[in-house]
Amino acid sequence: MSDKKDYYDLLGVARDAEASVIKKAYRKLAIKFHPDKNPDDAEAEAKFKEIGEAYEVLSNEDKRAAYDRYGHAAFDGGGGGGGYGGGGGFHDASDIFSQVFGGAFGGGGGGGFEEFFGGGGGRSRRRSAAQPGSDLRYDLDISLEEAAVGCEKELEIEKEASCKTCSGSGSKSGSGSKTCSTCGGAGAVTRQAGIFVQQTTCPECHGAGQVISDPCNDCGGHGRRTDTARIKIRIPAGVDTGTRLRSSGNGDAGLRGGPAGDLYVFINIKHHEMFERDGADLHCEIPVPFSVATLGGELEVPTLEGRASIKIPSGTQGGTTFRMRGRGIKDLSYGTKGDLHVTVHVEVPTKLNSEQKEKLREFSESIGEKNSPMQESFFAKAKKFFE
Repeated sequence: MSDKKDYYDLLGVARDAEASVIKKAYRKLAIKFHPDKNPDDAEAEAKFKEIGEAYEVLSNEDKRAAYDRYGHAAFDGGGGGGGYGGGGGFHDASDIFSQVFGGAFGGGGGGGFEEFFGGGGGRSRRRSAAQPGSDLRYDLDISLEEAAVGCEKELEIEKEASCKTCSGSGSKSGSGSKTCSTCGGAGAVTRQAGIFVQQTTCPECHGAGQVISDPCNDCGGHGRRTDTARIKIRIPAGVDTGTRLRSSGNGDAGLRGGPAGDLYVFINIKHHEMFERDGADLHCEIPVPFSVATLGGELEVPTLEGRASIKIPSGTQGGTTFRMRGRGIKDLSYGTKGDLHVTVHVEVPTKLNSEQKEKLREFSESIGEKNSPMQESFFAKAKKFFE
């Protein structure tokens, strides 16, 4: 009796599994146990060969039928099936992998191996000589007044700037670069281990395929140096916390003539002692004297543009909100201005002399309860709680 493991168990599929399910199971296991992902791991290598053999049989309709009928004896040359295909008729595990993933070991078409292991497939891993610079982020705090009208700010940031000494070439003489002798310009080095080929990024040129022959003394051949830059940026009216502004080309300088990255400025509006912002609208709370709330009159209120006044009707209750159209913030999307919402709080006198208190009592008795509609409504609702 063969001591080989059951092919269905090796791939973790049912005996009636469809071909697509078998292929999917094999792909998952092949990636997991591939020797390039498990260097110097004999157990993983053996597992890789086992699942390759299992897939070769179960993916072939005739071989699968023979295996289902005779088991492993169908392929050992001595079983009841008469040795289907003859002994030793299996392909190499790497060949099977290449067929499934599309040319993994230096063959032609497909990029399956490259997709999962970051290279291979006979393709060069050489990077482009010119590489773009990184984008940068700057968090900027501004006042509500600045956000309302817009402003210009000068930012001071540290970034990678093109080396002035070598004009960004990295070369002392300006001669530029030469082909890397380690990888021959391929950007990658290849190591043969039996039937397997392992390709890694060149440690000398780091994948560029080129090296600087006479590095610049100031930048060490990198073509860039860390420097402090001052950048002016215009803040448009209506920005809010979370608004992102882009300053094109003001990020890190590129490598070997590559384009510079961008600078992204994120806005944060500082807390204001008077106003609360809600989109394009502003809200503020203002005390109103008891006499003005009772008799009516005009109330002076602050706005971002200066002083303004609103009319207070007689009998105004505390908590009443008045809207002042167009006194808010500009809306970036529509270009219109929001409103200012003023909520008044009636201020009750705290220091009264005896004469004032007596007059207030007389006033209270003269108006009676009917002049307190809110109180009358409240006690009408609460009457059942006092019975």
